[in-house]
Amino acid sequence: MVGTGGPVATFSVWDYVVFFGVIVGAAGIGLFQAIRSRKETSSEEFLLGGRQMTAIPVAMSLTASFMSGITVIGTPAEAYKFGIAFWLFGISYTIMSAVSAEIFVPLFYRLGITSAYEYLGMRFSRPVRIIGTSMYIVQTVTTHFLTGLHLWGVLVATGVVCIIYCTLGGLKAVIWTDVLQMVIMLAGFVAVIARGAVLQGGLGQIWEDARIGGRLEAFDFDPDPLKRHTFWSIVIGGSIMWVSIYSINQSQVQRYISCKTMGHAKMSLYVNMVGLWATVSLAMFSGLTMYSIYKNCDPLSNGDVNTSDQLLPYLVMDILEDYPGIPGLFVAAAYSGTLSTVSSSINALVAVTVEDFIFPNFKQLTTKQVTWMNMGLSVFFGGVCIGMAGVASLMGSVLQAALSIFGMISGPLLGLYLLGMLFRTANSKGAIAGLITGLAVTLWVGIGAQLYPPTADKTNPLPLSTTNCTNRLNFTTVVPPTSPVTLTTPDDVRPALADSWYSLSYLYFALLATLVTMASGLLVSIFTGGLKQDKQSSDLFVRKSDLFCFNFCTKSKESDVPEKVAQDINLGKTNSAYVDFEESTKNVAQSTKL
Repeated sequence: MVGTGGPVATFSVWDYVVFFGVIVGAAGIGLFQAIRSRKETSSEEFLLGGRQMTAIPVAMSLTASFMSGITVIGTPAEAYKFGIAFWLFGISYTIMSAVSAEIFVPLFYRLGITSAYEYLGMRFSRPVRIIGTSMYIVQTVTTHFLTGLHLWGVLVATGVVCIIYCTLGGLKAVIWTDVLQMVIMLAGFVAVIARGAVLQGGLGQIWEDARIGGRLEAFDFDPDPLKRHTFWSIVIGGSIMWVSIYSINQSQVQRYISCKTMGHAKMSLYVNMVGLWATVSLAMFSGLTMYSIYKNCDPLSNGDVNTSDQLLPYLVMDILEDYPGIPGLFVAAAYSGTLSTVSSSINALVAVTVEDFIFPNFKQLTTKQVTWMNMGLSVFFGGVCIGMAGVASLMGSVLQAALSIFGMISGPLLGLYLLGMLFRTANSKGAIAGLITGLAVTLWVGIGAQLYPPTADKTNPLPLSTTNCTNRLNFTTVVPPTSPVTLTTPDDVRPALADSWYSLSYLYFALLATLVTMASGLLVSIFTGGLKQDKQSSDLFVRKSDLFCFNFCTKSKESDVPEKVAQDINLGKTNSAYVDFEESTKNVAQSTKL
């Protein structure tokens, strides 16, 4: 049946054993961390692991959070349908890691924040902070529509486990559980590639089949911004998109600011970069393996699956049915991706809710009240996220949709942060005006692209065939190489903007929003009188000393934030990472003088 279409085997008893074994193992690690930290009940311990985490587990957690069910399922389907251009995101991950580590990490550490959106209140005003937090919550809840998989019962069961260890163990439980989940996810990819290589006669044959099928043409230097994937859209647009995800997204920021030193925080991002390279490489090769097996019998065109996101699970059951337990391992890998994303989101949503909405309005809460509040919010947000992920089982392709939402919402937020970090004249009025303008523009193009999808000459789907299929109805169907499937019909009435503005590559959404937000925000700030310089601390802006090439020869200045502001917004002088950084720079400065 391999490569010829038709029904495939279902789960065996051993598959269920392996699947639930992996889930129980992940929960066990989380609960162990919860029991281990049971005497530490402070909010900082729950939300940031006491700021005592080290680089390697944080890096693996950052990668596991990225490897949602979207990545495990959607990325191989991307290679199967469009080729390996997505592999170029490895360049984007490198740029993102450097920008996040050398610009945003020093800023957030210097300020000792818990919620990434505290910065917006410190730099602009409380209304700007509330707007930024609200946008993050909307984005997080919305994207959980896109992270779910089928099998409602399993999804709910794993979700309940996730809620339990998140509620009891906080960030430490989430991070250490992510470590196991990452190993399981990578193992799932390796199992698919190894079995495919045996069936096809080696990795070389898989590569050759991909070459003949046009799947290896990654470098398209066409500057046309309307083409879905080119070198420029992935490297430029993709870099900005991933910077907006890793640099200011609470679920990512919360991890690296939990590190015990700034050095560990930066290192976690660079190690995470290597993890992302490995992840995208294995996912891409899994997609090429799938193409090699189904090059003459596309399950999607043949009607064996309903959406492209069912292709990889179909392949697993098709080629691994003779190895009881291995299909269970793969499904566990896919659900581990969802589990990691959900647990990350729960902890991050609790953090922003507590820090941005509750603490500023209720300053007299006791430690016990805060503990119960954190746990209650974990249960609430866990239920919301699991519900959203379950509804997603009714949806189709999710990879591009998820990245589009990130670009549409994270792009304006990134523009807002850069406006505050780079331009001293930017004020609160300019910030709000810029954010609204950037969000309006990117929602306009993003929603337009969903209503009037780009045509095939912009998305460039590669040909697929059903020539050798032997399905239940005993007939074959051929998909001509020159007639790829499109999302519209010739009779559709498309507005004038459909083939221009609405066809803009989804990878440029974040870049567009960032530039529009910064430009409009700066103009409004200038026209409204700017901002008095003596009201802003130098700690709120990017410094040359923050960068790797300067921080060993430039002495860090003491904070000059006004005393009242410093009391209202804890600048983190008690943060061990901050203290270590200050002491290290002082020691270097003294040795330089000697």
